Amino acid sequence: MPAGELVRIRCSRGSSIPTVAAHAEQLAACFGTREVRVHRDPEHAAWGTALLVRRDPLDGVTADGPWADATCPLSLWDAFPVGVDELGGTVTVSLPERNLLLGGEPGAGKSAAMSLVLATAAMDPTVKLWLLDGKLVELAAWQPCAERLAGPNLDDAIALLQAVRDEMERRYRELLATGVRKITRDAGLPLHAIACDELAFYLTAEDRKQRTRFAELLRDLVARGRAAGVIVIAATQKPAADVVPSALRDLFGFRLALRCTTPQASDTILGQGWASLGHTAATIAPTQRGIGLLLAEDGVPVRLRCFYLDDQAIDQLARRALLIRMDAALDAETPS
Repeated sequence: MPAGELVRIRCSRGSSIPTVAAHAEQLAACFGTREVRVHRDPEHAAWGTALLVRRDPLDGVTADGPWADATCPLSLWDAFPVGVDELGGTVTVSLPERNLLLGGEPGAGKSAAMSLVLATAAMDPTVKLWLLDGKLVELAAWQPCAERLAGPNLDDAIALLQAVRDEMERRYRELLATGVRKITRDAGLPLHAIACDELAFYLTAEDRKQRTRFAELLRDLVARGRAAGVIVIAATQKPAADVVPSALRDLFGFRLALRCTTPQASDTILGQGWASLGHTAATIAPTQRGIGLLLAEDGVPVRLRCFYLDDQAIDQLARRALLIRMDAALDAETPS
């Protein structure tokens, strides 16, 4: 394998794969490797694999975004690429009926990773884009393509979420009237994508009443919005349990953990117990911006390097997306 040797292991009676994983550092020292990653066989508790990592296959990987030359509309209904894995394969995600939580320390690459999702959503002229930006500058490039952008003002953020919730309720009434359980690609109804950067800002606001109301609305959209075509993408710099409660985190079907300072912080994003199984973003070096663990389609975290869009590429894509949306609006107004 590009990273090193993959060894199949079997535990003796009285031991377990998690016990072996807990001694990964000692095993790495014994074998003289960078690290040892131990994974349990999902079909048999006594079996597992140990990857003896001798080199980082993601070091030096070119990870430029695949949208650079895109001039045609995209569809958020389709799976789209987010990065490359340790085997050199392209990692894709499909967001309809899913929500995505991103977390990691400052500078880990969360905003860049979110831009990959926003680029796809913005270049789909049928998507209704809603932006929550605690800094008011991270998502500013996409504002011309959005229905609304709310900054650090909690009242504005709550009003935005309430507007999407009202739309969700209308959709459920329409689905009930037509006898349909969820919207589909063929229904002709737009997806609603809510992008929230600096989630911790809104969930730790000084005004308890405001932050409680924000959390209630967001949780409702994440919990009930999927069948109505509502997708929530949220990023936080403080992946701690007191910032992102497990009751909210566990509703996100997809999670991306970029570099975290502790295994506990990594588990706050991915879910409790993944670090003990060898899946932790705390082992990612500070210089490895954009490398993270994605818990998505396969149900097991995949280590990848996210594609990267710099500020110039984001500005170009945002302008291109706006033109695509303007053309689509003109086509809709032109009589057939």
